[in-house]
Amino acid sequence: MTAEQIRSAERALTAGTWTITCGAVLYSVLTVTPLMRSHSPEGWEWTAPILPLVVDAAVVIVVRMDSILARLGGQGGRWPVVLRWLTGAMTLLLNIGLSALDRDPVGVVVHAVAPLLLIVTAEASLSYRRAIGSALAAREAGERAERAERERVAEEKRLRERTERLAEFDAADRRERERREHEAALLREQREHEQQLLLSERAERERLEAAERAERERREREVSEREQDEREHLARLRHELMTAEPAAVRLLETDARMIVRVAIATEVPQRRVVEVTGWSAGWVANRFQELRELIDTEGPLAVGMALR
Repeated sequence: MTAEQIRSAERALTAGTWTITCGAVLYSVLTVTPLMRSHSPEGWEWTAPILPLVVDAAVVIVVRMDSILARLGGQGGRWPVVLRWLTGAMTLLLNIGLSALDRDPVGVVVHAVAPLLLIVTAEASLSYRRAIGSALAAREAGERAERAERERVAEEKRLRERTERLAEFDAADRRERERREHEAALLREQREHEQQLLLSERAERERLEAAERAERERREREVSEREQDEREHLARLRHELMTAEPAAVRLLETDARMIVRVAIATEVPQRRVVEVTGWSAGWVANRFQELRELIDTEGPLAVGMALR
């Protein structure tokens, strides 16, 4: 049963209780008034309805307060119970009083129905309301517990999602940090490799420069030695040519041509060549002219190679 159904039953109980109460009060006023009129002093008969109204008002108070206390789940203590039973007994006695005085058992039973029904209804409605209140309280407690459980589950879910998001954020941050560290390590390795390459290239360049320098120095030494040898050889040839005896007869043309080459290379005058070779001055001059043209064409190296 839902909470709305329970409240609907409580409203039906309230409506039925007040219907029985109003009917019993009205019936009690109509029944008790003749009894009170017959026992009122002469001239005070008009006060007859007051006593049943007072008693019935007490009944209404009891029913109303019981319903409120039952709804609140409280207990009124001992005096509400005394008041409830006292008003019920008074209502019962007043309703059956006239029939009892007339010794009418049937009238006693008939007039006892309404007050007895009112008393039992008041007690039953009180029990019903307390049971309904307990049921509502239990249901509300269950709903609160369910709501608290749902809130707890939702809070746990939020905490779990937050924890998962934090874990994902930490994992992403860790991956990013590892990626940066890996890139930094690769960059360091690349720089170290480039530095090693530069050092190797520098060492190789220095080695090549040293080898080239050594080769250049060797060639320079060789050239210097060769030039020195050449100078010494020419000096020796010049000395031999300058100190040679004049030829008694003309030398062979090949020997004469060689002496002309030596003379040009060592700057010996043509006159000395004429004396040494025995050839005429014109022939020697022509040979000098040919060799000078050869020097102009092929360079001094041609004459030097010819002297070897």
